[in-house]
Amino acid sequence: MAKRLELLFRTEAGTTSTLGIDDPKEPVAAADIREAMDSILAAEVFYGPSGYYVSKIGARVVERHVETIDIGVE
Repeated sequence: MAKRLELLFRTEAGTTSTLGIDDPKEPVAAADIREAMDSILAAEVFYGPSGYYVSKIGARVVERHVETIDIGVE
């Protein structure tokens, strides 16, 4: 199963922006995530249509499982 770590930030415009990391190092530790997100905010490196990231909203690990079903189509 593919995993993705999603870091959620609030932007200057008040919208939510998500930074995704595929196949994160396991185990995912909350303290490491907080530290990484603080570093991202301090560096002010992400800028988009809604402005810079200004605060942390949260983080989540998303797992996706895809099962192909053969329906006999050629």
